[in-house]
Amino acid sequence: MKKGHPWIYEDEISETDGEITNGCLIDVFGTKNNYLGTGFYSEKSKIRIRILGTNANEKYDDAFFERKVRYALQYRKDVMADDMKACRLIHGEADGLPGLTVDRYNDILVTEVASYGTEMHKDVIYKALIDQLSEMGETINGIYERNEGDLRLKEGLPQYKGWYGEKHPESCVTEILENGIYYEVDVENGQKTGFFLDQKYNRRAIWNIAKGKRVLDCCTHTGSFALNAAKAGAKSVLAMDISETALQMAKKNAERNNLHLDFRQGDVFEVLPQLRAEHAQFDFIILDPPAFTKSRKTFHNAKGGYKQINKEAMRLLGRGGYLASASCSHFMPVKEFRNMLSEAAFEAGVSIRIIEERHASMDHPVLPDVPETEYLKFFVVQII
Repeated sequence: MKKGHPWIYEDEISETDGEITNGCLIDVFGTKNNYLGTGFYSEKSKIRIRILGTNANEKYDDAFFERKVRYALQYRKDVMADDMKACRLIHGEADGLPGLTVDRYNDILVTEVASYGTEMHKDVIYKALIDQLSEMGETINGIYERNEGDLRLKEGLPQYKGWYGEKHPESCVTEILENGIYYEVDVENGQKTGFFLDQKYNRRAIWNIAKGKRVLDCCTHTGSFALNAAKAGAKSVLAMDISETALQMAKKNAERNNLHLDFRQGDVFEVLPQLRAEHAQFDFIILDPPAFTKSRKTFHNAKGGYKQINKEAMRLLGRGGYLASASCSHFMPVKEFRNMLSEAAFEAGVSIRIIEERHASMDHPVLPDVPETEYLKFFVVQII
């Protein structure tokens, strides 16, 4: 619990007292026998305790979890206004519900549980979500669990995916509307929980720059940034991805929205140099790759990967061109990402200026003492 972090690791525990079972609630005391908080105990994970609260008088009953859900939903109602049909409703520790992710796609909730203790209380949490959303006039017809992550194995939990309970739609595919653009979302097979909700307002933020520009969207996935650029009035948009399946979905989304995109399949590390050799011209390039690192051990290799593609993108842009560059790995700190952009510019032989620095949308709140919650970086720079 250094500096307010809600995780206590195995090697930070000096002694235990009494009977402790996996997933139980346990009180935590400091070296001076001062009460530090109460949290879920995990007998297998290196994160041995996930703190739920620091009020010694708190009762961690059903009403506690119902109250946490109410706080989370009220916050989204405050900051997302009428934009709650496709958003993150619960963001784990940032909402006081450790290891729990809940995303909403129209009438379907998609959940992921990565804490043994939270797993034991999920029935109460799910019911609270359905009931409280109903009170807000929002209809939910099913909950789909994407409990496939490796963290579940570390918690001693099984990996699986499927509908929760008996009531649910026949199809795992639904449609959402974001920034005036329709997307088909497959909650069973799509990346993460079905879609990348955290970039919602970053996608909208590119509109002014994209208008009238020749745009290249790298790692387009299902075409979200490319479609926003086309919607904004880009002169042309080339959407590139290594996955043919992703490009087919992007084409389908483009047709659904009556927007024209050009497509190219390939690895971003190979395609960018190829485009330069072909003397392709772009005014605006968007780099939104998957996470290059999922551990501190591979940080330096990942930084090199980010630098390589950013350098190649900068070489493709002429003076006055724009680059939007993102990283979704919390192991790549903001400071290091900013330094990477400077190094990439130096090696590309160009100068840049930072136009804007953004993060995840407001439905993904950040705890200042928990760096894991501040994972998404999104920089817009200009070649000068």
